[in-house]
This record gives sequence, C-alpha cells and structure tokens, in this order.
Amino acid sequence: MNIIQQKQKVADYAANLTKEGQVIGLGTGSTIALYAKALRKRIEQGEEFYAIPTSYQSYNLCIENNLRITSLPEHLPEVAFDGADEVNPHNHLIKGRGGALTQEKIVDYAAKEFYVLIDKSKLVATLGTNFALPIEIIPMSLTTVMNKLEKIGKPILREAKAKDGPVISDNGNFIIDLKIMINDPPTLEQKLNNIPGVVENGIFTRPCKIIIAHDNIIDVK
Repeated sequence: MNIIQQKQKVADYAANLTKEGQVIGLGTGSTIALYAKALRKRIEQGEEFYAIPTSYQSYNLCIENNLRITSLPEHLPEVAFDGADEVNPHNHLIKGRGGALTQEKIVDYAAKEFYVLIDKSKLVATLGTNFALPIEIIPMSLTTVMNKLEKIGKPILREAKAKDGPVISDNGNFIIDLKIMINDPPTLEQKLNNIPGVVENGIFTRPCKIIIAHDNIIDVK
C-alpha cells in the first residue's frame, strides 16, 4: 500500500468515526482534504456536519464539500481531525509545515476529542528528526526572536516560493522554521511561547489519538 492509499484509508476510517450532526474541528493538509471528501459522500445522502475551519485551505474544503461552516464563538468542536508532520511515541506532534499551526492549535486544543490522521512515514522516535519546528511570530519581532532562537537551535525565516519575501501566515505573520531535536516537547512548547513576539509554535502535546494505516490494517493509538 503506497502513501496515497494509506492516506485514503485513514481518511475513510475517520469519516466513519464522525457522527451525523457533529461540530468538527477541520484541520489542514492533504489527508484532511481526503477526509472532507469522504464526508461529502454522506452529505450527499442527506446527512449534515458542522465544521470549524483552521485555515483558508480548510475553509475552502468546507465550501467544496458542502460542510456547514461555523466558528469557535458559536460552537466548541466536539471532535477535531487534523494531520501532523511528525509523531513521537508519546503522541506529541510537530505541525505547521503548511503554515496553519496557530489556528490549528486553537481549534484542536478546544476540542473534546482530538484525532490525528497520518501515514507511517510520520512516525519518529524524536520530534525534529525529519522536519524543522514551525514558529509563528509577529513581523516586527523578527530580529529579537531570531536572536533568542539562535541560542536554542538553528532558526530560518521561511521564504515564499511564489512571491518575493517571507511566507505570510493566515494571520498576517511570519513563520520561522527552527531546526532542533526535541527531547522534551512539553517544556519546549511552553518555553518558546514565553518569547515576546512568538504567537505560537508547532509542538502539540495535548492528549490525542493517532489513526494510522499499516498496510491493510488501521491502528488507533
């Protein structure tokens, strides 16, 4: 089973877990796009779901797949479904390669239940093995935050590919990618957020359940 097939299997499993009428925190990424399409099949049969999007991408997924859009001021999510860039053995995550980490964390941490949809390539022994840690910052704080981060790891301002200059988040901020091996995710999550100018970082440590495809078997851990 290739990666695309694994993602589809996980997305279908998550869609089957979703109850009709639920308020869903809808994450961002390719697996979540497959999950939204799987829900659309149920919507076409007369069911209804409410979604709180975590990015412009997930907002568009709601429109494309006929999910009813709501917001945190109106509803708390009963369950959130999202992806991850890396997952360690304690179900701690790195998220934010797509730049939506702040709104994802707000919604995912607000949900009663949190499910993470991944393929087996995302499993690592230590966070930071394959991907840098995304950190969203206020633009005016770039110099001071970079100075602080250089004492922790190797920070790189994320540059845009289809425009000149840095990537701009959905919130109008910059993203720094910090190259670092993360041995104590809960402590580093809090430490980074105490740096003035940091809006949020991509370490997720709230309890969650991981849905992963191993060949033809779905594992929930």
